[in-house]
Amino acid sequence: MSKLTLRNVVKSYGSQFQVVHGIDLDVADEEFVVLVGPSGCGKSTTLRMIAGLESVTGGEIRIGEEVVNDLPARQRDIAMVFQNYALYPHLTVFENMAFGLRLRNRPEGEIRASVAEAARILGLEALLERHPRALSGGQRQRVAMGRAIVRQPRLFLFDEPLSNLDAKLRMQMRGEIKRVHQAIRTTTIYVTHDQVEAMTLADRVVVMNAGRIEQIAPPQELYAAPASRFVATFIGSPGMNILPAKLVEAGGNLITELENGSRVTLAPDASARYRDHVGKAVLFGIRPEHLGEDATGGRPFELAVDVSFVEPLGMETLVHGRVGAADVIARCGPAVRAVPGQRLPLSVVADNVALFDVNTERAL
Repeated sequence: MSKLTLRNVVKSYGSQFQVVHGIDLDVADEEFVVLVGPSGCGKSTTLRMIAGLESVTGGEIRIGEEVVNDLPARQRDIAMVFQNYALYPHLTVFENMAFGLRLRNRPEGEIRASVAEAARILGLEALLERHPRALSGGQRQRVAMGRAIVRQPRLFLFDEPLSNLDAKLRMQMRGEIKRVHQAIRTTTIYVTHDQVEAMTLADRVVVMNAGRIEQIAPPQELYAAPASRFVATFIGSPGMNILPAKLVEAGGNLITELENGSRVTLAPDASARYRDHVGKAVLFGIRPEHLGEDATGGRPFELAVDVSFVEPLGMETLVHGRVGAADVIARCGPAVRAVPGQRLPLSVVADNVALFDVNTERAL
């Protein structure tokens, strides 16, 4: 096990096409870190540079105290789990898991003990004599994980390993991966475009966008205090609502005026944070669950939404609408009375409002 350090890491293809723009990252020993972002943001390229499958154009990658920029992948002591499993179809589960150890000429007794322990952790004991064609997708992914575990590497690298699985199996495998990490505590870097995977698996999440790191934080901090508009809208399902607004002061309170005339009073403890922006245009952010269809707890109706359509989901209902020219989603109770064309008054949980700079789109 080992820590991982990236310093000003750059990846370019030719002189014109730069895909990773000088990123810095510190991963502690035994930590589980997830790189998440949309397609083309540079997360898989970053993982491949860590693995030694892509060259580094600039900067430095350290595994432990060793700079590995020019070290071949086979000498980095890492194990990688791929999206497509990469199992040998002619070998049994046991031989697939033992393959890397046989290449290293490990003693037969050590191989059998290591494979047996990995099979126990992953629940594969009854499948060791099967071939990959006789396994389900989830079982194949567990075999690929087992092949990595027996290596006892310094780093585990996962490259979107659950993308080929259906929704129910993805949820099951997320639990398997988390349980395995808690059992073996190997430093892990995991790449996904699925923010649910990122939030449920990670000790810390690295949100990437256009080859840059937008924010690094534990999942709950990322959700509650996004550092930019991109993070706010990417993290969460649905993401945060972002509305053009103007920040004004009235009666000692800071108030955001929205395009349709709605006025939302900010929490008193936000005054010091935002007072320098009074009189300026801002971006007003509020998550769907912090909009309510009734003024409970003494909160007044402050935000009027013109309803476009309604999504009943059983235990909750998503109300889609508009505030001025901006789209809004409210996560309401199952009994909400909302119909298309209606103007629905909603209350706002002021403690959960976020404001962003109009130009930089960074949190104020």
